[in-house]
Amino acid sequence: MRLLVTGGMGFIGSNFIRIMLANSTDANIVNLDRLSYGSNPTNLTGIERTAQYKFVQGDINDIELLKKLTKDREAVVNFAAETHVDRSISNPIGFHQSNTAGVVALLEACRLNDLKYLQISTDEVYGSAPVGRGFSEDDKLEPSSPYSASKAAADLFVTACHKTYGLTTYITRSSNNFGPYQFPEKFIPKTVIRAMLGLQIPVYGSGRQVRDWIYVKDNCDALDLILQKGQSGEIYNIAGGNQLENVGVVERILDILHKPQSLVQHVEDRPGHDFRYSLNASKLEALGWAPKHSFETALTQTVAWYVENESWWRPLISDKILSPTPWKETW
Repeated sequence: MRLLVTGGMGFIGSNFIRIMLANSTDANIVNLDRLSYGSNPTNLTGIERTAQYKFVQGDINDIELLKKLTKDREAVVNFAAETHVDRSISNPIGFHQSNTAGVVALLEACRLNDLKYLQISTDEVYGSAPVGRGFSEDDKLEPSSPYSASKAAADLFVTACHKTYGLTTYITRSSNNFGPYQFPEKFIPKTVIRAMLGLQIPVYGSGRQVRDWIYVKDNCDALDLILQKGQSGEIYNIAGGNQLENVGVVERILDILHKPQSLVQHVEDRPGHDFRYSLNASKLEALGWAPKHSFETALTQTVAWYVENESWWRPLISDKILSPTPWKETW
């Protein structure tokens, strides 16, 4: 399939490109990325020599560029987004511009050139899940942060374009991804790196917030399946089935690294912090998908990847990653 992948230098996007090129000789990918702070060209080291791959630096808000890049494509897979919740609290306008306005531009390019469109969304658009149940795709959206609000708005535009123009669209909402090439500001890599350096691990509030974790390669397999077998206009939850308290994940990482639990440091909670995320992924499972990796195995592999690839993350760490202070002081 001839794909335009946006945000392909980021964490999930780069893993998706690697998997698609490895799994299919027919895959042909143009990767459009602005190369902002969450992008890293070294995520795709070696791929640049692949004949079926091309990189273009640019912004998804550039409609003229999008028109050119979509002319010979079959589908757009949109990973391009500002994703750091803490950053969205101090910069909501930037998140709207990238996560909402940029999606409208992509949808218009797809409409003009009759392409399929896959929107990579997030479970955070649902807000905090009640105890005892997971959100299904028809639950109402109750975003709690500027980040999740910008993603929810984009989802509504995707649905509207499907209904108004008959555009072939899919939306995926996945639980928390983890794995190789994840930006060091994110929860698991930041925990691993700080533990490796013998630094305190900041944990928001009580640390009892619950997240459902999914290994990034399982998420990418789901995206591939949806492109092949998904129904236009549908939303698909992607869940790993690993609902764990934040502090428990930190403790497991410390155990893997043989570091003391005393490194855990509870800090002031951030505003609008959802307490629990949980998804019902039965619609996706009906297409034949199931995660291939257990959480324990994938977490151990992920920790080992960061231990073995210090040359990858060392240039990316900053005072923000090394600081144990709460969001309002860090950002």
